[in-house]
Amino acid sequence: MTDELNDAPAGSDRVAGTVKWFDPVKGFGFVVSDAGGPDILLHANVLRNFGQSSVADGARIEVEVQATARGKQASAVLAIQPPEDGEAAPLSDFDDLDPSVLEAAPLEPARVKWFDKAKGFGFANVFGRPEDIFIHVEVLRRSGLADLQPGEALCLRVVDGKRGRMATEVTAWEAALSQSS
Repeated sequence: MTDELNDAPAGSDRVAGTVKWFDPVKGFGFVVSDAGGPDILLHANVLRNFGQSSVADGARIEVEVQATARGKQASAVLAIQPPEDGEAAPLSDFDDLDPSVLEAAPLEPARVKWFDKAKGFGFANVFGRPEDIFIHVEVLRRSGLADLQPGEALCLRVVDGKRGRMATEVTAWEAALSQSS
């Protein structure tokens, strides 16, 4: 049964807020509601149902929230927007590329080969192509993600850059499918 006013399951509220922190190793994090109140638990399973294994601290998020005996918990993720950080580290890898080329690159289906957050980079493979695609941690963060897991399906915008084939944007598989609809 859904609440006809907001299409959320009965007993849940639609809440917009900011990701306070999320730790994919621990499997949870917290959201701070724009309306105030207690922090909202965001479990990794709820995030995975949205098609992501992580979310960047400071990302804008819209969730369905249910009150439980242990406090407020997100029951579904509806939308995620990358953090708006005016102090983002510059990406010199893209300095020589026309911004319109970066924006025009098509989303390509890919699978994570490996990603090491501590090293600040990793690689993925676009389906049907043998070459590795370099993924910088800053590109990941600007895309609203905090980490990637080996084998994770996602979509990438890829360009030829200083390090070879490089991702300019990383998008959850399901989010990319909804963007193309």
